[in-house]
Amino acid sequence: MKKVEINTVFYEFDSMNELELEDMKLMEAAIEIRKKAYAPYSKFRVGAAVLMDSGTIVLGSNQENAAYPSGLCAERTAIFQAGALYPDETIRKIAISASSDLKETKTPIPPCGACRQSLLEYETKQTEPIEMFFMGASGVVFKSPSILNILPFHFDKDSL
Repeated sequence: MKKVEINTVFYEFDSMNELELEDMKLMEAAIEIRKKAYAPYSKFRVGAAVLMDSGTIVLGSNQENAAYPSGLCAERTAIFQAGALYPDETIRKIAISASSDLKETKTPIPPCGACRQSLLEYETKQTEPIEMFFMGASGVVFKSPSILNILPFHFDKDSL
């Protein structure tokens, strides 16, 4: 038996005020679209803002449905729209903000597993990393230099 260590690197910011201006604006867009999430069942709202190479920002919020699991997470809503509207553009960054109507969320909340897999598909397709920023409703912001960084054991087209 051999021990294998997998290391991932994240950057922590005490608040979004420490982010570069471009990243702060992207997170502000994620926060604003989060407020428009349709979350009558979970009361958990998520907003995602995707920055394209052209500077265009594509937005998404979670959209729930009484027939679980027919809804869709904010990250997939945004990344699928980016892929549909701008199929030949590079995705540079994604910012994610999550909040709850039931409690305060100050801890950074990362994407679920299904969203990580969907985000990774776009990163491997374009062969360039997608930086990811994520936070709760306020407080600390985490930055990952790539999607692969948050999914070190991954399944992609090379697995087929």
